[in-house]
Amino acid sequence: MEKADIPSRSASGNELDSEPAGLPELTRRQSELIAALFADASKLHQDGRIREAEYVYKQILAARPYHFDCMHALGVALHQLGDHAQAVRLIGLVLKQNPRDAIALNNLGSALAVQGRLAEALVSFSSAIATRPDYAEAYVHCSGVLRELGRDAEAIEGYDHALALRQDLADAHCGRGTALANLRRLDEAIQSYDRALKLSPDFAEAHCGRGIALAELDRIDEALDGFERAQSLRPDYAEAHVNEATYRLLLGDFERGFEKYEWRWQTARFKTNKRSFAQALWRGSHDIAGKTIFLYGEQGFGDTIQFARYVPLVAALGARIVLEVPGPLHALMASLLPSLPGTPQIVAAGDPLPDFDLQCPLLSLPLAFRTRLDTIPCAIPYLSAPVEKAIAWRERLGAHTKPRIGLVWAGNPRKDQPHIHRLDHERSLALDQIAPLFDVDACSFYSLQKGDDAQKQLREGPWRDRVIDFTDDLHDFSDTAALIENLDLVISVDTSVLHLAGALGKPVWLMNRYNTCWRWLRDRDDSPWYPSLRQFRQNAARDWGPVIEHIAAALRDYARGFDIERSVRHK
Repeated sequence: MEKADIPSRSASGNELDSEPAGLPELTRRQSELIAALFADASKLHQDGRIREAEYVYKQILAARPYHFDCMHALGVALHQLGDHAQAVRLIGLVLKQNPRDAIALNNLGSALAVQGRLAEALVSFSSAIATRPDYAEAYVHCSGVLRELGRDAEAIEGYDHALALRQDLADAHCGRGTALANLRRLDEAIQSYDRALKLSPDFAEAHCGRGIALAELDRIDEALDGFERAQSLRPDYAEAHVNEATYRLLLGDFERGFEKYEWRWQTARFKTNKRSFAQALWRGSHDIAGKTIFLYGEQGFGDTIQFARYVPLVAALGARIVLEVPGPLHALMASLLPSLPGTPQIVAAGDPLPDFDLQCPLLSLPLAFRTRLDTIPCAIPYLSAPVEKAIAWRERLGAHTKPRIGLVWAGNPRKDQPHIHRLDHERSLALDQIAPLFDVDACSFYSLQKGDDAQKQLREGPWRDRVIDFTDDLHDFSDTAALIENLDLVISVDTSVLHLAGALGKPVWLMNRYNTCWRWLRDRDDSPWYPSLRQFRQNAARDWGPVIEHIAAALRDYARGFDIERSVRHK
């Protein structure tokens, strides 16, 4: 949440005598009493006693409904207490009375931003700056919204404006560090965080942001120190806990990593998606034999596929399973049913739920089972394509003399989610970038890449004759699984199709970005999650060229091995 400026009469200029005509005039004694009450409430507010301040503000407004300074201050208090919609209403009324109140414009922007109304917040902050060009804090807040919108270069300009006005703004140095880190200007980012911490050594957000930048530079031990320092300053700082979790998991410290990962539900990213149930959360600590447990996916398709491996383990404890998955995974997940005792049920997200006794999200199951690196459930394959669909693809494709290679070169860009879009930009390639693979004439290539961008690249690029594209016939993951069952190898960036191929037990090669997801661990070219997976990682230069060259060489070896194996089979 952006910090709000607590208004005062002298700061805002919304005088009491701006009330509409016709109200009874105040006696001098009444005016003095209201002024004293407002001063007391403002002092309570400044001291952090916001609930008490709210009470006094409301008493004042009950007596004088058009005390705009009080209305503004109450709006700020409600924003700080989490009632952002009411804050927007009240501060909006103040601005109707005085549209050029820069402090109100800034505070309205803060209340809008925390509701995700970023475009409106940007307008409000920009208006505050236009009204008061020397308003350094408004530049800081405006830049925070630009960052959230993925406009990091513009955000840096705004922070620089703020710092030209006031070099002592730790918030500006910290925000600038985050924008620089988003642009992968990591050394500069650390310098900005250091300036913030010199001004404010106990600035938890700066310690956490600095830790993220250090981790991106592979200085993970220093990063963990930063996250722990942030937590010592703010024990309830969920983002710091989750960042620590991520990098402990990357290092293979599953014991502390999965425990810390439970903090995800308190972060801004996840708290709005947290589901509330009357039934207790199962954490693996008590007997569930004879109980019905509701298990559900909480994040992306790939996460659901990866952690579905735990469902048979829960069933083996004697529980009846109700598993909820996104609709496109429903038919695929039916392949789990034969391995589950009793009368398990798989429902699509959004469908009515049956009765159940306990519940657990899929990504909390590793914690429930106290998973360590050497105890990852690895009974592969644990998913399979519908038999009739796999047979249909086998007949359609016919016999083959070359290895069939499935390709996925990009993830879902999610342009409406700047944080995920930034990561997708790092994991994804254009079709042209993998062109050296097409020089391996001994292989046939099949697109598994869905989406309009992929279709355009295939249709308009020079490689359309080298890549066979049946993706129009892939309507859900069971269709994709059936096609993969008839391929020999899948080469993919970090997407749900990669997880699907691994869960099917199909040989799969990961084109992996340098700042890898935690699940692929550090400094490994294999995966304990998927024994059939091989990793080809970027080096510190974050260049895809050497990765693709390495894969092309490995593919030539693979094709030669395929020919030898085929020759042996036909003797």
